[in-house]
Amino acid sequence: MDFIRQFGVVLVIAVLSGARADKLQIDPLIYEEQLLWVSGGAGLVNTYRIPLLTFTTRGSLLAFSEARKTSSFDIGAKFIALRRSTDRGATWSPTSFIVDDGSLVDGLNLGSVVVDEETGAVIVIYSLCFHRYHCKPSITMMVQSLDDGFTWSAPRNLNPQLGLMSFLAGPGFGIQKRHPPAVGRLVVCGHGSLAGDGVFCILSDDHGNTWRYGGELKSIPYNQPKNDLDFEPDECQPVELDDGSIVINVRNQNHYHCRCRIVVRSLDGGESLPVEELVFDHTLEDSAVAAGALEKEGVLYFTNPANANSRVNLTLRWSLNRGKSWVKDTLKIWAGPSGYSCITSLKGNETVDHKYIYVIYEKGQKDYFESISLVKIDLYSDQ
Repeated sequence: MDFIRQFGVVLVIAVLSGARADKLQIDPLIYEEQLLWVSGGAGLVNTYRIPLLTFTTRGSLLAFSEARKTSSFDIGAKFIALRRSTDRGATWSPTSFIVDDGSLVDGLNLGSVVVDEETGAVIVIYSLCFHRYHCKPSITMMVQSLDDGFTWSAPRNLNPQLGLMSFLAGPGFGIQKRHPPAVGRLVVCGHGSLAGDGVFCILSDDHGNTWRYGGELKSIPYNQPKNDLDFEPDECQPVELDDGSIVINVRNQNHYHCRCRIVVRSLDGGESLPVEELVFDHTLEDSAVAAGALEKEGVLYFTNPANANSRVNLTLRWSLNRGKSWVKDTLKIWAGPSGYSCITSLKGNETVDHKYIYVIYEKGQKDYFESISLVKIDLYSDQ
């Protein structure tokens, strides 16, 4: 019986491996969905926004959000909220608050989470006073957990290392380089203030102890007020491809050139973001919103509200050629109001780890910020 059971597992993995090699057999289906946070003003939180999602090195699934205390606005006092799952999303811990900014008028803005696979540390980068509304300077902050998300360090100010430029990571996840160049480097990308906007990456080669600026893709005109159709790259999500390049999928804030996504690639581990490696991806129709991206076993996945004018119709797409083109088939996750999203998967050897990805996103019936929901997607539903 044990032999039959083991043989069955091997057979399933072999079938999935064949599907991944063929790629055409990807047939995603929503396996289950759970509401993680519901807005509405109950208790200490008015609105939950800006969802992040990651697996730890121990296999726990961590969901983060920006818990806005008094309103749905970007400016205001907030918590960073966390829920943990140790069974791949089947059950979840109650909400805990790992950061509390008190009563700041221009409170925290949640940025990116990055997992150091060598140390097991979970690092969250966020900002204070990003909009410089009744306060300055903007401060880039970091907290980390060394025990799988149970406890968190005191917040650390990164401005002595990074300087005083307004920088807001993500929102989404940062990466740790797996392929040359710069194996082991932590790369977190984000954007600057609205006047001095653009995409900027911060890098750490010592597991988050020190950080410095790397590549930049500045807005035009830089550090000046913008008009419609000006070049203003904004919120972004980096992923590393198997050739070692970093592809950054970027919000096209003022719809320069198109109502679609900007994609820029770094070939040197995040040190530079050359315009020669920039494209506008017309397939990825977008109304200017943060989006999700993930590379898994040679396939590039992307989620956003696939609409040129409104935040509706959250859709999963996938590419078999590193984002050069996208398969025509798509998975509609939610047709209604939907906003920011983040994708993750577990890099494990069990069958379920190959089959599933997880998408956390803002979801509503009338407004996209009514709740934050998590969907577990079976990539090979026909297998």
